[in-house]
Amino acid sequence: MTVQIRNNVHVQGSGPATVIFAHGFGCDQNMWRHFAPKFGEQYQTILFDLVGGGDSDLASYDRTKYSSLHGYANDVLEIIEEFAARPVIYVGHSVSAMIGMLAAIKAPHRFAANVMIAPSPSFINDGAYIGGFTRADIDELLQTLESNYLGWSSTMAPAIMGAPNGPELGEELTNSFCRTNPEIAKHFARVTFLADHRADLANVTTPTLIIQSDDDILAPVNVGHYMHEHIANSSLSLVKNVGHCPHLTVPGQSQHATEAFLNSLGL
Repeated sequence: MTVQIRNNVHVQGSGPATVIFAHGFGCDQNMWRHFAPKFGEQYQTILFDLVGGGDSDLASYDRTKYSSLHGYANDVLEIIEEFAARPVIYVGHSVSAMIGMLAAIKAPHRFAANVMIAPSPSFINDGAYIGGFTRADIDELLQTLESNYLGWSSTMAPAIMGAPNGPELGEELTNSFCRTNPEIAKHFARVTFLADHRADLANVTTPTLIIQSDDDILAPVNVGHYMHEHIANSSLSLVKNVGHCPHLTVPGQSQHATEAFLNSLGL
């Protein structure tokens, strides 16, 4: 199985750097359609689907390999090795922001910059750390997902998307969740919502931009501040947005923040 088929990789354009876009839980590369084209005017771009999502090769889904986010990070490094000859600017949404962070920690020489959109190193409150949920909240969420995935998708997707002025985006995310193989989605959800990568933040050496919505049900603002405080050489950009997907709901704000960050690095 080739890397291209496994991850449904699409490469376009050319330029001084390569921008690779990684989607979040229950989504696919189409979620970048309002964000990525702007960067395709200046850079080589790579779009791909996480194994288990979109048009990736579902037969490549290995529950052991993907029992942690490190399995996906290794996939990212293989994609970079095969398709990106230039310095890499990694743009990851939600859980894929953490995946990119782990990849950059493992191979920092391949990354010129990381852009994290709505990231969270841990969703679970722990002492002074407020991730947004108690462990009981997460256990209940996962139990509901296990027992009624389609019902959970119909309820959660609109809340995750937010976008009060664009209900069609909530419907789109619902449909995306529902297209995902339920058994893979249940496993990936457990890996995503139980992950704790707070200790890894101190190991990041790649210049990092954190883009956080000011009203996000999954990643509250204090999570962005926490990450900014614990990642050296990081910047935090708060965008006015309701929901967890500012690259879809307010792409202009997210693009502007990203462009300003890349310009500051001379990329």
